[in-house]
Amino acid sequence: MFFIESLLEGMIFMSISINKDKCVSCGRCFSVCPGNLISGDRDGKADIKCPRDCWGCTGCIKECPTGAIEFYLGLDIGGNGGHLEVCDYKEFLQWKLVDRCGEVKVVRTYKEDANRY
Repeated sequence: MFFIESLLEGMIFMSISINKDKCVSCGRCFSVCPGNLISGDRDGKADIKCPRDCWGCTGCIKECPTGAIEFYLGLDIGGNGGHLEVCDYKEFLQWKLVDRCGEVKVVRTYKEDANRY
């Protein structure tokens, strides 16, 4: 077990990153986190104590009205350090993927079609 732990030490895993300057303390992310990992700090701003415990559901990212939360695509899922942002427009969600080299890709998912199979 020690060998595996030493290999993983220092690696950055999939998780969220919260920009406190953009956070407006609305608490929407607190209520959607299935692991109850997000809470308010002393100023009521969103805070995640153990980022490695993040399940990667992206619920908090979709709920954040200001784009204060990004999804970090760590090495454990082949993301090589990129991150994912989402912006909620009236009829669609716009997902912006920024890879580790700064290349940007944008995908829109239209809400009325989101759950069609």
